[in-house]
Amino acid sequence: MRIALARLAVAGSAVAAVFAGTAVPAMAGEAGVMDTNKTISNDHGYMTYIDDGDMFVVCDTKADGHGMTGIVQNPKAIPLDKLVITDGGDAGCDKGGIDITNSSDYRMKLTWDGGGLSVYSEWFNE
Repeated sequence: MRIALARLAVAGSAVAAVFAGTAVPAMAGEAGVMDTNKTISNDHGYMTYIDDGDMFVVCDTKADGHGMTGIVQNPKAIPLDKLVITDGGDAGCDKGGIDITNSSDYRMKLTWDGGGLSVYSEWFNE
């Protein structure tokens, strides 16, 4: 009888520990919770996807006479480029929005208008 009660107590403790570990949901900003915003950059500027509102921001960070072009691409769409944002020649960053869905993947492409290779994000969706 003692052994059965001891086993029951151990099993009950294990169940309580499982529920205690899962009772509190993770909150945004806590350690281990991924931020869904994404940024790519090069030596001349950056492009950021802001998940809340599906906004894209392109910023030219160098006063070198050349701007930055950020493009949102969708491989299932024709044309591939769904949104083009350019920045340069004025103060501040430029932005634009496009609805990012779960039904397709998207990626960001950032190019310095002075030449060189483009920078790409990984494919992502909502």
